Amino acid sequence: MENIYSFLKPIDFIIVVAYLIILIGIGYYVSFVKTRKKGENLFLAGHSLGWSSIGLTMWGTNVGPSMLIASASIGYTTGLVAGNFAWYAFVFIFLLAVVFAPRYLDAKVQTLPEFMGKRFGQSTRNILAWYTMATVLISWLALTLFAGGILVGQILNLPMWLSVIVLVIIAAFFTIAGGLEAIAYTNVFQMLLLIGVSLALTVVGVNKAGGVMAVYENTPSGFWNLLRPMDDPNYPWLAIVLGYPIMGVWFWCTDQSMVQSVLGAKSLKQGQLGANFTGWLKILDVALFIIPGIVCFILFPGLDNPDEAYMTMVTRLFPAGMTGLVMAVLIAALVSTIDSALNSLSTVFTMDIYVKKYKPEASQKQIVKIGRIVTVIGATLAIFMTLAIDSIKGLNLFDVFQAVLGFIAPPMSVVFLFGVLWKRTTTRAANFALSFGTIFSMGTGIIYLFVFPGWEKWPHFLLLSFIIFVILAILTWLIVVLDKNSKAESANTMKFVDLPKPDKKVWALWILLIIVMIGMYIIFNGH
Repeated sequence: MENIYSFLKPIDFIIVVAYLIILIGIGYYVSFVKTRKKGENLFLAGHSLGWSSIGLTMWGTNVGPSMLIASASIGYTTGLVAGNFAWYAFVFIFLLAVVFAPRYLDAKVQTLPEFMGKRFGQSTRNILAWYTMATVLISWLALTLFAGGILVGQILNLPMWLSVIVLVIIAAFFTIAGGLEAIAYTNVFQMLLLIGVSLALTVVGVNKAGGVMAVYENTPSGFWNLLRPMDDPNYPWLAIVLGYPIMGVWFWCTDQSMVQSVLGAKSLKQGQLGANFTGWLKILDVALFIIPGIVCFILFPGLDNPDEAYMTMVTRLFPAGMTGLVMAVLIAALVSTIDSALNSLSTVFTMDIYVKKYKPEASQKQIVKIGRIVTVIGATLAIFMTLAIDSIKGLNLFDVFQAVLGFIAPPMSVVFLFGVLWKRTTTRAANFALSFGTIFSMGTGIIYLFVFPGWEKWPHFLLLSFIIFVILAILTWLIVVLDKNSKAESANTMKFVDLPKPDKKVWALWILLIIVMIGMYIIFNGH
């Protein structure tokens, strides 16, 4: 089958270049020409967000170009089973709303490391800063570069290493030219455009395939089951039921990027309603991101690489020019994520480690210098990590994402669940879960993915994530119960108070969502 590059026309490349130049121009204007109001502060929106803003922000943070490409890939190979990563999430978004958010808002914190600092002290906050850097480097930077490298490789017909370098250069160029602010200003527009494109792909693709019933009839029956038998090689039901919750707690309840908008809620009720709105929006993920892959399976069977499913649909079903616009928006959105991740990495190291621990008297010039050095080091490390991820055998793009995240999640899930649910949890236990837990979990992941990939005795990576979580939880519990000073130590931590119960409206909407999601699981099983 011909590659994607052969279907692109000169107009597509012209539109990509023009789009990026316009963004850089807007960024230059915003950064160097526009007069700022005196005292203007990007954080003045704190504690002013309503439910709609919270829901859209959380969903928008979760939805991105990486998800489009990865979800279409897994839809092409295995069908609807990947919908669990969207629809099963409602359980953990609910957990955020009724268990975690009340604690976070009661503590009056702006960040989750700050919450853990209040809960367990400065030592835990320091460890969490290093943990945050590792997760930003892996989950937000290397994985995004990996997805971006696949996209750029498809567009320009380049090998992964060259595609990644090209992407990093584009990201650096945007930052230097002031383009990062342009992307920030146009991000909402870009996300709406991406969602519109995916919806159009689904509609055009389903029509070309002969309609909804034709799509259903021309795919293997197993494509339409969310839960698969235990002998399924890709996603046996037990792996999803036990393994996804570990990732779900980490991602939806403890990741700063996801929880940030809830922390900025006008009130607890607005935060809980906003989380509920996110749960409703997650229902759309299957139609927008996975169905295009399933339709691609019907229209373009026999792809050499399933990771090309999304761009195959774009290049074959959209006219020249429109394809270029889609490419430009995907690249710009990827660059936005890469730049944001590099900025987060630099900020955490500079402010939470360098200034706080090593040089409190550092001048602004020194802080900026260290930040730039960390950015360069972070980008270089991310390139090598991306190439390492590219060497993983036997997994497609979506599986690589979930496997890597599955090995990041257990320590964070353990420490936050213990910290929020059990007031006896000690600083010693929390620090153990974060430090030893990170080494144990990520070390196991490295052995699983790189040292002995494909070893037949390995459990599914989601089950392995669950096993690691259980081991860490038991060890953390033992440290607390065997520590004679645990009661004295826990008395010095953040006070646990009775928190307000959710409003009747909050309960009603959550019960409705739970009924709908149970209904979806009944409908999409037994095929």
